[in-house]
Amino acid sequence: MRTLIAAAMVSLDGIIQAPGGPDEDRSGGFAHGGWVWPYADDDEAMDGLFADPFALVLGRRTYDIFAGYWPHVPSDAPHGHIADAFNAATKHVATHHADTLDWAHSHALGADVVAALRRLKRDDGPDLVTQGSSDLLHQLLATDLVDELRLLVYPVLLGRGKRLFDDGTQASAFRLMASRTTQAGVLVARYVRDGDVRTGSFAAG
Repeated sequence: MRTLIAAAMVSLDGIIQAPGGPDEDRSGGFAHGGWVWPYADDDEAMDGLFADPFALVLGRRTYDIFAGYWPHVPSDAPHGHIADAFNAATKHVATHHADTLDWAHSHALGADVVAALRRLKRDDGPDLVTQGSSDLLHQLLATDLVDELRLLVYPVLLGRGKRLFDDGTQASAFRLMASRTTQAGVLVARYVRDGDVRTGSFAAG
């Protein structure tokens, strides 16, 4: 069995849109692209998430952004080790146009993305890791496919934009396994799936 990890950079109010740059995703009139950079430091890269073997799970928009950027980052550049890891990793992509996947080691998930990922999770292989891909991520959270959340929570409110969780998210419990704070004030947290939501009452009797 393989673990599916949803890894995300998220604002305090749950926005994950365009963390990397002003022109990354302006859809919906989003005007705050690049909001992670004032808080970036060399020690916050998902706490070693990309140090071990992994495969990427990407929506088409995120795939196109990554494919236009990471193959052109030299190994000796800042974040060059992430570029090397992303370029070498298998990429599973939610797309209707498999013939346009030009980035090395890229494969289309097919018409039924959820079924394809269920099959991949049953197979042997490295962990499956999402990046960005808000529409795809909403499908995964609605169908209980996410085993872990790896969140970098930034101390900023963005007000509007694409959110990590939408109304279709399936109710589920997670357990905090590790957390720390970077020098820039980013909360790095790892949560693992922990059964169903448990409820109770503070009412007497």
